[in-house]
Amino acid sequence: MQKKYVSVGLMSGTSGDGVDASIISSNGLDQFEVIQDKYFEYDSSIYKKIHQIKNKIFNLNDLDKFSKELGALERKITLFHAKIIKELDKKNENLIIGFHGQTIYHNSQEKVSRQLGDANLLFQLTKKIIIFNFRKNDILNGGEGAPLAPIFHQLIAHQKKIKLPVCILNIGGISNITLIKDSTKSSGIFSKDIGPGNCLIDSWVRQNSNKKFDNDGKLALLGNKNQIIFEQAQELYANRKNKNKVSFDTNDFDISFSRGLSLEDGASTITAFTASIIGETLSIIIKKNDINDILICGGGRKNKVLVQEISKYLSKKINIQSIDKYGVDGDFIESQAFAFLAIRSYKKLPISFPNTTNCKQATVGGDIIEN
Repeated sequence: MQKKYVSVGLMSGTSGDGVDASIISSNGLDQFEVIQDKYFEYDSSIYKKIHQIKNKIFNLNDLDKFSKELGALERKITLFHAKIIKELDKKNENLIIGFHGQTIYHNSQEKVSRQLGDANLLFQLTKKIIIFNFRKNDILNGGEGAPLAPIFHQLIAHQKKIKLPVCILNIGGISNITLIKDSTKSSGIFSKDIGPGNCLIDSWVRQNSNKKFDNDGKLALLGNKNQIIFEQAQELYANRKNKNKVSFDTNDFDISFSRGLSLEDGASTITAFTASIIGETLSIIIKKNDINDILICGGGRKNKVLVQEISKYLSKKINIQSIDKYGVDGDFIESQAFAFLAIRSYKKLPISFPNTTNCKQATVGGDIIEN
């Protein structure tokens, strides 16, 4: 019988509003059990600083140029994560910590994926096994460094006995898909980023109101899509560079096309634009792979307008629903995934594959710090 480990996955997504934390027990192979899920909201100073600095980082030179600011923010983020671990570690267990950190810049063509989070400091503060730098080896091995959750999506399908084939659509800041045709073989999954998720809508709402996101798509529902601007945005996207990218950074997209619109009309237009990218790409992929079932996870699944707009691009025979139907909390799949990936990394098992990130061969992930 395979040994089980207890691991904490800590995930701060592109929204930069806080940290999703999940404690799981798993053998790192074919079984997992969720012990606890909890969200920890950043204080407003960290939240604002993340978005201020992200808006300054567009290339490798910017990482050097703003290194002092990045270092100060990294320390704050690390201290915040240390507090989370202390709160969760009630039994003082021999936990493995999957420390993703806050992505500030991701460009696989430059072979860089920079997450804010000082693993050495976190180790000093917690004295736990720290797994970090999950994306580095994949990128060095010719991969895109993302998406990394597919092997966990496959485990969910296996454990929950989900009917195959199935497509899992994750709508976080970036949207990505995992196609699962076999629930046990690594060759039975395929994944890729397919475009923006919540990032453009969130960015618009942040810039034009005191809100952080469009709750349930209510702002989009109040507005009207500007058809001319919508079509211009589609044309710009169709003629973009790097059409063959497997992974995206939020800075690969912008919302300058919506300038001048009201808050509500902008939300409506950007939501429609985001849905068109997801929907059109999704439609081609699932048709090609003869898939009729789509399960949505991530915060975007709660945006009813976005999901409704995506559905318009899909055949009526497609069954699209929330992954929560299977007793899985769609808000915490990424943090659970990084808890699982931490265990696999600790056991020196691969976390990415040629059919998930375009890496040359199955690749073992995160770096390890332990006593």
